[in-house]
Amino acid sequence: MDISRVDSADDRRLADYRDLTDVALRRVREPEGGLYIAESAKVLRRALSAGHRPRSVLVQEKWLAEVAALLGEADAVDVPILVVPADVAEAVTGYAVHRGALAAMHRPALPSVADVIAAARTVLVLEDIVDHTNVGAAFRAAAGLGADAVLVSPRCADPLYRRSVRVSMGTVFQVPWTRLPEWPDAGAVLRDAGLHVAALALADGAVPLDAFAAARPERVALLLGAEGDGLSRRALAAADTVVTIPMAGGVDSLNVAAAAAVALWALR
Repeated sequence: MDISRVDSADDRRLADYRDLTDVALRRVREPEGGLYIAESAKVLRRALSAGHRPRSVLVQEKWLAEVAALLGEADAVDVPILVVPADVAEAVTGYAVHRGALAAMHRPALPSVADVIAAARTVLVLEDIVDHTNVGAAFRAAAGLGADAVLVSPRCADPLYRRSVRVSMGTVFQVPWTRLPEWPDAGAVLRDAGLHVAALALADGAVPLDAFAAARPERVALLLGAEGDGLSRRALAAADTVVTIPMAGGVDSLNVAAAAAVALWALR
């Protein structure tokens, strides 16, 4: 094992982990720098199981044995393990690291849309969702409730952003996903694959979810839009059916991740 003990927050080997709370910096470094951050031993295990490769792992002494075992099982014994005291970890990242490990992971190339949805029966499509927590929660719902794939729009938040990965509990590595082109090209891709596009939205004449689920098409792409504004006009124009979740108590809609979970449960 390549194990180094690092006692200074200024050590250049910690550059990948520096200022993780700076959202603007992470948006630049993670997608464009070819890496993402996996946080916690559980998430690291799922990333390794999906075939992803760490560039390095930052860990505190008490979690060293567990992390070393994970890397050994994944035949990644040459990956540098950087062992740091708690105060150094917090000084580097900007927060107290309580989840066992942080790993700087090499970002894999995205597959084509055609490959991701080729055999999918239920596909979750996320349009322009900018909150990383909601993206992670939607992926967790997709994994737990039987979606076969997730597609995200060009402006949707990065599923491999640290917070998205953490909230998803690593399930972002379980569900095949990739990015769609812009509308209307995205709609053509979905139709050409034989998917019925069901847009979840508030609209006159929308079909109640339970009625749609009772006669669901064989293959469905469930389309959900951004927090607040909902789906764009171009996305709605690409839909075969507009579906709504019947609500009570004067509430008109759910959080987008909660809505994804409800709809996927109904369509399971």
